[in-house]
Amino acid sequence: MISIPSDCGQEAAAQGFSQMAKSMVGSSILKVANEIRALKEAGVVVADMTVGDFSPAQFPVADKFREYLMDSINHGDTNYPHAAGEMDLRLAVKEHLQRTQGLDYPVEGIAIVSGGRPSLYSTYRLLLDPGELALFPVPSWNNHNYRDTCQVNIKGVLAHRKEAFQPTVELLAPHCHDARLIVLNTPQNPSGGVMAREEVEKFGQFLVEENNRRKVDGRKPLYLLYDQIYSLLTFPGYEHFSPVQLVPECAPYVLHADGISKGFCATGLRCGWIVGPPAIVQKVVALGTHVGAWAPRPVQVATAKWLRDLKNLEPWHNSMIQEVRTRLDALHIFMQELKSAGLPVDSIEPQGAIYASLQLSFVGKTTPSGQMLRNNEDIRAYLLQEAAFALIPFSAFGVEEEDEDGWFRASVGAVSLQDITDALPRVRRALEALV
Repeated sequence: MISIPSDCGQEAAAQGFSQMAKSMVGSSILKVANEIRALKEAGVVVADMTVGDFSPAQFPVADKFREYLMDSINHGDTNYPHAAGEMDLRLAVKEHLQRTQGLDYPVEGIAIVSGGRPSLYSTYRLLLDPGELALFPVPSWNNHNYRDTCQVNIKGVLAHRKEAFQPTVELLAPHCHDARLIVLNTPQNPSGGVMAREEVEKFGQFLVEENNRRKVDGRKPLYLLYDQIYSLLTFPGYEHFSPVQLVPECAPYVLHADGISKGFCATGLRCGWIVGPPAIVQKVVALGTHVGAWAPRPVQVATAKWLRDLKNLEPWHNSMIQEVRTRLDALHIFMQELKSAGLPVDSIEPQGAIYASLQLSFVGKTTPSGQMLRNNEDIRAYLLQEAAFALIPFSAFGVEEEDEDGWFRASVGAVSLQDITDALPRVRRALEALV
């Protein structure tokens, strides 16, 4: 037996890593996950609202979808998929876009990938040279990590509570002169905000006008990476739109990232799609042949059937939306009750996705043990230890510590309504104990 020590290669790696590897870091959310795991192992029941995922115990995939998955495996659909995705699924996605957004893309502009991340990474990698600028609002998910993996420059612009942390053209336009890519996500992770129709339309118009100017000047175009992975998760009074729906002339500059992960509670099945100009999408397919970022073939076969099975899909989806909304409403109502009672808290009415934005403005307060809460991280740690209530601060989504202002993300995909209602009295006691 040859035993390899745990520090094997550590010294050599320190010298051997590429510059990208040296700058790249793992998710900051993992640190919180480790703390939660330790509490659970000690027997503490934690209301874990940190993960942007669905617990199969709370939100299982639809029975009919599961049946399609098993049928596909039993049928022998276990070899490599086509590099661009199974044609039947690409056609089903085309039909899905026609039905839900009134967009009729050529099939050459639709490629199937393994979830949402390959669409995002490919867009950064294929459209930006090292050192070029990507622009996005903060809070937002994972853009600072693509900076490191693709060696590009980034600029996050702080969005505001009054727009549910969704950006406006007026907010981003002043920073666009040197940008090559704008990244937007609606409904949004982490805030749960949904961009208003008029603002989506303004972004489409801005893209057209900006790229007309760039053509005259002989400059590279400005693209929009439009992450709509939560597009099927909106609540009454809010509606999702693509800028291409509202300003078709912007289509040459827009890449849509979408898939089954969030809308169908199927994060682990790893099936997404990128939709946009065929010339760019075909490059995404070529890149995928080198990294193997394909959705598993049985999942693709089953997803094509599921997207077309509206008789089963629509009632299941309506029920799932209601379950998500009920959990988010419970958090929002609780926070507004605390606010009415005089505590320095706030929340945004649920609009979409699986997230609640909660504000806990307790910096400067002192815990019963005498510790002063200096920042959002201290507030997070205090609530976890004293109330077994786990949140993620907005610093994990690109917001600078001095700009956090007490805002946190609460994700409800892995908790039951009972988990939430059981935790709320603990939270209230912990917050009322601060002086």
